[in-house]
Amino acid sequence: MAISLIFLSFFLIYGNGVLPIEASHHVYRNLQTLSSHSSDHQPYRTAYHFQPPKNWINDPNAPMRYKGLYHLFYQYNPKGAVWGNIVWAHSVSKDLVNWTPLDHAIYPSQQSDINGCWSGSATTLPGGKPAILYTGIDPNNHQVQNLAIPKNFSDPLLREWVKSPKNPLMAPTQANQINSSSFRDPTTAWKGKDGYWRVLIGSKVHTRGMAILYKSKNFVNWVQADHPLHSAEGTGMWECPDFYPVRNKSPLTTGLDTSVNGDHVRHVLKVSLDDTKHDHYLIGTYDSAKDIFTPDSGFENSKPILRHDYGKYYASKTIFEDGKNRRVLFGWVNESSTTDDDIKKGWSGIHTIPRTIWLHKSGKQLVQWPVVEIESLRVNPVHWHSKVVNAGETLQVTGVTAAQADVEIAFEVNGFEKAEVLDHWEDPQILCGRKGANVKGGLGPFGLLVFASRGLQEYTAVLFRIFRYQNKYLVLMCSDQSRSSLNNDNDKTTYGTFVDVDPLREKLSLRTLIDHSVVECFEGEGRACITARVYPTIAINDKARLYVFNNGTASVKITKLSAWSMKKAKIN
Repeated sequence: MAISLIFLSFFLIYGNGVLPIEASHHVYRNLQTLSSHSSDHQPYRTAYHFQPPKNWINDPNAPMRYKGLYHLFYQYNPKGAVWGNIVWAHSVSKDLVNWTPLDHAIYPSQQSDINGCWSGSATTLPGGKPAILYTGIDPNNHQVQNLAIPKNFSDPLLREWVKSPKNPLMAPTQANQINSSSFRDPTTAWKGKDGYWRVLIGSKVHTRGMAILYKSKNFVNWVQADHPLHSAEGTGMWECPDFYPVRNKSPLTTGLDTSVNGDHVRHVLKVSLDDTKHDHYLIGTYDSAKDIFTPDSGFENSKPILRHDYGKYYASKTIFEDGKNRRVLFGWVNESSTTDDDIKKGWSGIHTIPRTIWLHKSGKQLVQWPVVEIESLRVNPVHWHSKVVNAGETLQVTGVTAAQADVEIAFEVNGFEKAEVLDHWEDPQILCGRKGANVKGGLGPFGLLVFASRGLQEYTAVLFRIFRYQNKYLVLMCSDQSRSSLNNDNDKTTYGTFVDVDPLREKLSLRTLIDHSVVECFEGEGRACITARVYPTIAINDKARLYVFNNGTASVKITKLSAWSMKKAKIN
């Protein structure tokens, strides 16, 4: 079918066409092309995290499920292991674990995207038909928003996509005063009770970050709303916004379609802050009549803003999966190695294991947990049912492939009189930098040493440390990369956060996904997550070891440890 006929049928259903709009200003990013030199020696390639065989990847663009298959579109440079020449690569999966690549779905071919096809999102329209809104870079390096739909809706692989001949559908103009270098990453659209579709575009004015709102009756004619859905001074550019409902009543783990609203719903606004390279989220109330989102605690509040992940993690995107009634989170993790090393190894960037996400029963934060499908890779389990780890003791966990493992452990803590006193509030990441695994304490540090060498010249510590602060106990969680590698060219930043658990009444639980150069940690049954990239020089492949350690003066009790070797996923 000719492209014009495809869109004619689309417009007959959803609208009467669009008026072309011209953009202005200039983009601030420069495309790069550097060749990749892949090597047979690849100790840092992951075995069960998503990554293509070579070259650069970043944002997960428009994950979706269609006709029984998961589709993952992602930003990809087909020409090298650095950012540039961006297209939408495309892989499919039956289980979110094993992935098969297809031809690129969207690549520069129109004036509205000739200099790059950047991030966007998929929306399921009536009749179960998917449509993609994405940011294109035009000949003047202006950021504009475009529409693409499948060429053949009966194809479960969605191998071919066609673009609207009327693109761009949304663009900065002198009239709307949007800066064309700060106008990108459309969200999944949602439909209000008034019958209008709504979509957010990330933007900024000076230092005020914002989620610009557009509305459409037919998904093709978009009109900018009078005000942003939400904005905040001093936050800079909001990239990759995500806006979705979560249940605030049981069953909390049940996901909701993006268009759902009501008394049983809270809303989440996630933004990726370009200035800090962190994903932050706000929980609040969405007034659909006034199109205003009011967070419980905003960026202007003195309290730290919640994050999906307190480590290396960015440009996340959620989808609602109606088949399993869950919301699933996808995220990108960039490298901590140098650009020269990335080029030598021939690739850069991975995605985290997809995570189920829901509102915690307190209503104050989200909870994340690896999708259950990843457990299909578990083999050769090792179980410890109860074991005391004395002060200064290190216990090796044997029987698992320590460089490719899934570990769940829970600690019971006593001796709270030995907890260190925190006399003033301190940023948890800075505190983790000062109080790492090698600094003795009272209640902690204790936890896991992963990617550890035999003589502990190298290790990455995932640890708890308990402080007494203002008549309560604070649980500090750290991912300490300071001794992760003898290669000092790597970024070995230590990450940390306080976990909202009560150690007097709760066990301290930790799940850790270990995969050659990535450590994903889920603390407090998913109430806090930290992802790190590490590149040991000694503790690689079968030379890596796994330990439980306690460098505090008080003993701690392991109430349960379960560890599995992980099979390699089929990711071509």
